[in-house]
Amino acid sequence: MTRGDGIRPLSDTLHTRATLAKASAENFPVAPAFLPRAWRDGLMAVYGYARLVDDIGDGDLAPGGRDAVLLGLDPAAADDRLALLDALEADLRRVFGRTDGLPRHPLVRALLPVARTHGLTPAPFLALIEANRQDQRVARYETYGELLAYCELSANPVGRLVLALTGTSTPERIRRSDAVCTALQIAEHLQDVAEDLGRNRIYLPAEDMGRFHVGEPDLKAASAGASVRSLVAFETARARELLDEGIPLVGSVHGRLRLLLAGFVGGGRAALNAVAGAGFDVLPGPPKPTKGGLLREVAAVLRTAPRKG
Repeated sequence: MTRGDGIRPLSDTLHTRATLAKASAENFPVAPAFLPRAWRDGLMAVYGYARLVDDIGDGDLAPGGRDAVLLGLDPAAADDRLALLDALEADLRRVFGRTDGLPRHPLVRALLPVARTHGLTPAPFLALIEANRQDQRVARYETYGELLAYCELSANPVGRLVLALTGTSTPERIRRSDAVCTALQIAEHLQDVAEDLGRNRIYLPAEDMGRFHVGEPDLKAASAGASVRSLVAFETARARELLDEGIPLVGSVHGRLRLLLAGFVGGGRAALNAVAGAGFDVLPGPPKPTKGGLLREVAAVLRTAPRKG
C-alpha cells in the first residue's frame, strides 16, 4: 500500500530494524558482538524500547504514523507526543501483565522474553517515558541539581537495566552506573546544544549560563564565543568527574561484561574529547568521536580500572 503522498511505508519488520539501526550512531557500543547472544538480544530489546521512547519525545518517528497505529492510535495522532507516550505506557503494562493482552508494538513485544527471563520490573521503563513527558513540559533547567534529577529519569534507568540483564546489580554498582549514565547524558547534551535549541530545549543549567555570562542569543550563533566555550568546558569537566566515578564499576566485574562497561565509560570519554577537540565550540554541529579515539579511551579505562574479587 502506498500513502497519499506517494511514499510506501516500511513493513513492520523493516520499520523496527530502522529504529534498532540507530544504535550505530550512539557514543558507546550498545550490544557488541563479543557478548553472549542472550545478552545481545536483551540489550537490543532494551535499546529498541528506549530509542522508541526518545523518538516519540523528540518527534523523530518515521513519517506515516505507523508507530501510532502499532500503539492502537489513529495515524492522525502521530504528532501528539503525549498521547503516544500514554499509549506506549499502556502497551508496556502488557509486558508485565498489568493490562490484558499482548503488547501491540513490536519493539515493546520484544521485551516480553527479556523481562520474564531476568525478572525485570516496569519501574526503569516507566522512568524513560516520564523523562520524555517532562521534555514536553520543561524546556529549561535552572540548576545543575534539576538537570541531575532529569538524568535520573532519562539515562540512569538504562544502566540499571544493563546490570539487571547481566545479573550483576549491587547497590554500589548501581550508584556508579548512575554516575556513568548521567555523564553520558550530559555529554550528549553538550554535543547537541544546537540541535536541542532547535527543539526549544536548553539542557545547560541557567545558573551556569549566568555564571559564564551566556544568554540564549549566544547559543543561536553560528560559532561559539569565548563565554559559551568556557561554559561548555565547565560542563565537560563535570561530566568527566562523573565518568571517573564509574571507573571502579568496570573493575568490579570480569570478562566480557568488563569490556562492555569499559565501552560505555570509554565512549563517554571519547565524546567529551571530541567536544574538547572542537575547542568547546559545539554550535556548528555535534562533535563526534572517531573509532580510534573510542578504542584508545576504552583501552585506557581497562588499564586504570581497579580489579576487585
